[in-house]
Amino acid sequence: MKKRILAMVLSVMMLLCVTLAQAETATTKITFMGWGTDKEIAAFNAMIDQFEQAYPGVEVEYIVVADNEFDTKLQTMIGSGECPDVFYCSIDKMMKYAITGNLYDMTSYVENNDIFDPENVWDCLIDLYRFDGVNQGAGSIYALPKDVSAFPIFYNVDLFEAAGVTPPTADDPWDWNDFLEAAKKLTSGEGDDKVYGTGAYSLESAIWSNGAEWVDPETLTQVKITEPAFTDALQWVADLILVHGVAPITEESAALSDYDRFKQGKLAMVGAGTWSLADFWENCDFEWDVMNWPVSPATGKSEIWFGSAGLAVSATTQNPEAACNLAAYLAFNEDAQRTAYTMGQAIPMLKDMAKGEYAQSDLKPASKQVFFDILENSARLATQSRTFNQEWFDEFNSNVAAVMKGEMTAVEYCESINDTVQQLLDDSIEQRNEYAMQ
Repeated sequence: MKKRILAMVLSVMMLLCVTLAQAETATTKITFMGWGTDKEIAAFNAMIDQFEQAYPGVEVEYIVVADNEFDTKLQTMIGSGECPDVFYCSIDKMMKYAITGNLYDMTSYVENNDIFDPENVWDCLIDLYRFDGVNQGAGSIYALPKDVSAFPIFYNVDLFEAAGVTPPTADDPWDWNDFLEAAKKLTSGEGDDKVYGTGAYSLESAIWSNGAEWVDPETLTQVKITEPAFTDALQWVADLILVHGVAPITEESAALSDYDRFKQGKLAMVGAGTWSLADFWENCDFEWDVMNWPVSPATGKSEIWFGSAGLAVSATTQNPEAACNLAAYLAFNEDAQRTAYTMGQAIPMLKDMAKGEYAQSDLKPASKQVFFDILENSARLATQSRTFNQEWFDEFNSNVAAVMKGEMTAVEYCESINDTVQQLLDDSIEQRNEYAMQ
């Protein structure tokens, strides 16, 4: 009898130990959905591994969807009640999902955690994902930035040296005339040996630098594309192709993108984001560096857009703390940021890391200060990202090739499409108001 009782006690104790062990090893599982190139996917896999090591009780399922299918997939998952715990979210989509109650309000989490020092984050990122139901940049926090990407001009150092062209500096910037003269010197050859001085010039930089706007930046209600400063900038961009022949014609760019033409050494200058770094490291067999966009002769200023996608948390997540921890880790953790920049995905969002170890690293480009100058002095959030949808902007861009092909002047084109663009902008405002009333 005593042996039987002892055996029963031992069995109970063993069962209790197993139960306790299981409890101690129980994991919280969350899902994370994004898009990206193979290099971006590899970087985020590495950062997720780091997160799981830092939070041993959390397991992350990383779901990758093609960028052109992402929004449709996400909306389907939201509709079926299977929304990922954390997911990529652009600013305009953030507003839509926030106003419909699909995003977790991260304000309290951010304000009650020492997840980052606002003074140590690029100013252009602060309040980027706030929304008060009407205006982006104010109100509650609905996402954290997954990255920050500057958009400089990348240039072929070898071609510059061969043509005797000296690149601009912060102390001695180019204006549009300097840029054009350099592009002429850098353009040479014929046929398959043709080298162009520049690819397509950034319309955003040309228009903003010239003191013009697509839409009134204060009210976001009035289209301004027919104003002379706007049409002059647009025509100057088109004339790089049509008059001066220093950029590929539309058909040539369709056959071989400016981006790929640059990698092949057949384009001296190209606008590209910092997300291109890993690709250029691997596939450019020439020396290259970066420079800022030229200033407009009319204003003496240079402006260019910066890029950022958000890390949003689902309002229906069963594990909000773990989900917020993941978003915050990917956005601001030093180890994660180090992984991101060493794998060529973005520059650090932490200013001390960017200006310290990143600036001192041997990673190309040599002129990393250009990135910092852009983010601190000339970076602007794209206007279309601040409106509830981008249909008005898409309409403008879908037909602007008529100017680039010389079928219409900039003035003719902008006058012809102005009313349509204004109506689509009005529709965006009405849509926002309708969502707010639901």
